Amino acid sequence: MNLELSPEELAFRDEVRGWLRGALAPALRDKVVNFEKLSKEELMGWNRTLAERGWAAPEWPTEWGGTDWSVVQRFIFEEECAFAGTPPLVPFGLKMCAPVLIRFGTQHQKERFLPRIYRGDDFWCQGYSEPGSGSDLASLKTRAERRGDKYVVNGQKIWTTLAHYADWIFCLVRTDVTVEKKQEGISFLLIDMKTPGITVRPLPLLDGEPEVNEVFFDNVEVPVENLVHEEGKGWTVAKFLLGHERLGTGRIGGSKRELAQLKEIAARLPGDDGRPLSQDRRFADRVARLEIDLQALEITNLRFLDAMRGGKPIGAEANILKIKGTEIQQMLTELMMSAYGPLALPKHAPGAGDGLDEAFAARLAGRYGNYRKTSIYGGSNEIQRNILAKVALGL
Repeated sequence: MNLELSPEELAFRDEVRGWLRGALAPALRDKVVNFEKLSKEELMGWNRTLAERGWAAPEWPTEWGGTDWSVVQRFIFEEECAFAGTPPLVPFGLKMCAPVLIRFGTQHQKERFLPRIYRGDDFWCQGYSEPGSGSDLASLKTRAERRGDKYVVNGQKIWTTLAHYADWIFCLVRTDVTVEKKQEGISFLLIDMKTPGITVRPLPLLDGEPEVNEVFFDNVEVPVENLVHEEGKGWTVAKFLLGHERLGTGRIGGSKRELAQLKEIAARLPGDDGRPLSQDRRFADRVARLEIDLQALEITNLRFLDAMRGGKPIGAEANILKIKGTEIQQMLTELMMSAYGPLALPKHAPGAGDGLDEAFAARLAGRYGNYRKTSIYGGSNEIQRNILAKVALGL
């Protein structure tokens, strides 16, 4: 087993680092590392920057703009971007809808949508969850009735991330209500968010931000040509897409950057005894345990990469990355809140910060609450553990 990067891979890493230093505006990086909200233009602007360099979608086929990088190079690129503090690439178009179109779409659909997704011209969102249909996604009830060359869609989606920014939504809809097996009779539609009959209603989170939304469909007409794959076979598409959603949830590079940030904060902030918080034995112990877990996660990831170098497929074992990676992300938010104490609450007494960055601290409570989702999305960690026990351990 070789956990070291080859000279070629190290040279590639240096190339990526050098380019990021010149391409990432300091003001934009500061917003990312200080956990400030990014606008639609800032998110899509970074997409366009990468597209101009030819690096917006490394995993796509080269005919549509992919880089033909190895799996190790793709990992290096994503981790270097995360460590540098780049804005996240919105996954719904680049990493979710596009792979579906590449795998299941018609040539016309590919030519129509893929270039615009690559360039960052269209902002996409995902229409999966419904009231009562989250983990049990196959129980969805949003109805699409075919009438001639159109589908007429009625129903509701919920927890639709960034739908208030979206130009398009890919949706699972029920096109046949007569089937006995609920996974059948579901279809996958691409819907223009400007279509009459669509209403987006934000659902403010604890920090007041409208990150998630309800989306209502009232007699929304969708051209039949926007059906992906076969009518009634959308569950096949959904399973394929969920596999892509679960990739990259470990976020090792971002966690390494935030761990370094946490250490800097702990060295600067005073503890209860007036000494730096980093000298508090209980706090230092929690940070040390977190760092050990992160190092172990990185080594585990490198083991998987080494296996994939040799062409070995990775099965359920990769769920470890999702489970441990998201737990580390949550612990980082918890320790940052602990470091700032009452200042981390959204509202605190003016002047209580004693010259510390109160604006940064006040964003931590909302971020802590937001990151509770990481152990749920892409398949809850409880489900991932069950899969590991059954498939990997044979229990």
